Amino acid sequence: MAFSLAQLIAQRQHEQYPLHERYINPSFARVQGIIGFDKIYARGQGAYLWDIEGNRYLDLLAGYSVLNLGRSHPTVKQALQEMLSLDRPNLVKMDCPLLAGLLAEELVKRMPPGLDAVFFANSGADAVDAALKFARAATKRPRVLYLDHAFHGLTLGTLSANGGAAFQEGFGPLMPGFDMVSMNDLQSLEGELRKGDVAAFIVEPIQGKGVHIPTDDYLPEAQRLCRKYGTLFVCDEVQVGMGRTGRFLACEHWGLEPDFVTLSKSLSGGYVPVSVVITRRSIHDRIFKPLDRCQVHSTTFGQNELAMAAGLAALQVIEEEKLIENAAMMGEKLLKGLFALKERYEQIIDVRGKGLMIGIEFGPPRSLRLKAAWIAAEAAQKGLFTQLLVMALMRDHRILTQVGGPSVNILKLLPPLIIGDEEVEMIVTALDAVLAEAAQVRGRVWSLSGQLIKHALAR
Repeated sequence: MAFSLAQLIAQRQHEQYPLHERYINPSFARVQGIIGFDKIYARGQGAYLWDIEGNRYLDLLAGYSVLNLGRSHPTVKQALQEMLSLDRPNLVKMDCPLLAGLLAEELVKRMPPGLDAVFFANSGADAVDAALKFARAATKRPRVLYLDHAFHGLTLGTLSANGGAAFQEGFGPLMPGFDMVSMNDLQSLEGELRKGDVAAFIVEPIQGKGVHIPTDDYLPEAQRLCRKYGTLFVCDEVQVGMGRTGRFLACEHWGLEPDFVTLSKSLSGGYVPVSVVITRRSIHDRIFKPLDRCQVHSTTFGQNELAMAAGLAALQVIEEEKLIENAAMMGEKLLKGLFALKERYEQIIDVRGKGLMIGIEFGPPRSLRLKAAWIAAEAAQKGLFTQLLVMALMRDHRILTQVGGPSVNILKLLPPLIIGDEEVEMIVTALDAVLAEAAQVRGRVWSLSGQLIKHALAR
């Protein structure tokens, strides 16, 4: 009997949540049911998803910025289909694959000056781990500095550079030599760098958890201090790169010239796991130049042909369809609409972002009845108010969003870079309606709180 994937999906698609409950992560499957996200999606196209009943959903998660090009982009899909039809000699290993060289060439063209040596890996955390490992080897120094609120991945190495205690809890002891400094505190940063034992200072130019943006002078000055004290400066562009913020790299907003850039997520258009570390040849040589150490660091799937083909196609799409320019333009329009809501709704205390990476922060309302409801929700679990908004956006408007991190009242928007005026209007209109409901204690938004508070208190 011939294998048919389409037939298998048709026969068993209703089992997806029971299967996860039994074999994968029952707690996560349960959470999806509690917050009303337990949909069975059948198709994805562009900025939208459709469930098995034909309902359409606007996806403002974009796979956590994996799907910058939208879902099922025809150019990337065609490249992968062509790749499979060629029967290329994939993963020979004792080989220097052509497509890896071509993708490296295209990436270097888009980098700040001096970044011309490329290493391919599999995920964002994998790339960050590699960059920090390379920095230690190149400098012969043990320590790594990272920022509060930072998120660079969840492997043991990247977890050690995580600014969120919720992610680290229960996994210690973490890797030694990792120390946190506060964003915008240049004095503390210099105090650590002056010790002369810091291999790398790693930053997300705009932080993914909470969409925190540094002051205008912080990153340029941090880079200058790293140069002064011989520390390598690492820009983690895994989530913010590839056009997300209206520039190919977010670090371009500050004119930075880091020693490392890491990319992943949308590098393959959302089809194949892939990541990359791009550094200076002088740094790369300190690690790999001796012939007996030419493979001192490697990863099995790092240069696989499918990922390289998808990466080449994705870069072409970004350029030809002017997605970076669209991200900047649509981001400006979306921010304008959100700032208008901030003027109308007292719960919004901040709107921030660049391009199509946007955070909306909420705080307690002034009116007594609403404030009492807020305090009750926050006492049960911090960040619960924003989770209510996320649930209402899904229930009433079929819009997928996310709270911007554990225990924070920040709504995070990461739409695909292909969105237009229609989607911008949908987002602003839906959020307007949800906030209007939230301004009434007996509105539909607060009606969701009882069940969430019950589950929070039962933990």
